Formats: sequence, C-alpha cells, structure tokens
Amino acid sequence: MCSILGVSKSGYFKWLNRPKSDRQKQHEKLSQKILQTHLEFKQRYGSVKIAKTLNRRGVKVSERTVSRIMTKNQWKSCTVKKHKATTNSKHQHPVSENVLNRQFKASKPNQFWVSEI
Repeated sequence: MCSILGVSKSGYFKWLNRPKSDRQKQHEKLSQKILQTHLEFKQRYGSVKIAKTLNRRGVKVSERTVSRIMTKNQWKSCTVKKHKATTNSKHQHPVSENVLNRQFKASKPNQFWVSEI
C-alpha cells in the first residue's frame, strides 16, 4: 500500500505514532462542548443555535465549524412538529342538525344521502 501511495514505510509509521497536534486537541475539546450543548437542549438545537449559545458562553466558534463537526459526528437536531388546529369550533356559522344520530343502517335505498368534505 505504501508503494502505491508513494510513501515510505518509515514515514507511514512515524505518521501513525505521531502525537495529536494542537489543532486536533482544540477540535476535540470543541466537539465535546458542542455535544454537551446538543444534549443539554435535548438534541433540538441545530448548528446555528449551538453556535450562538457557545458564543454567548465565551467560546468563539462559527456556525460553519459547528455544522461541520455535527455532520462529521452525525449529530442532528430532532425537531418536533407543532400541533396545528384544523377545526375552528368557535365560529358563528350555522351548524346543521344531526338527523342520522349515528344510525347508518338504511332499510331501503335513497333513504340517506351523505357526503364527505
């Protein structure tokens, strides 16, 4: 594999055993803070709100960096759909009488006519 990639064996093993760089350490600390904030808000906050929250707490980070880290670790915000009322019961329109009174069995054809809106 080293010959295909054009890398010496000794160079590969040096790279393999190399200690973490300062940037990698900083990235890991930032990832921990992002995860902590993500879990703190019940996984509902996305990258925009997490970045704003961390900036308010004194951790300088951009939305793009937070987004990149969240995508890499497959952390997603779980949004809950809000209940939307589709019926307006407090209206002034006339309401038809309930003639059938839930008796849906007809004894002969053309006795009941129904439709669905």
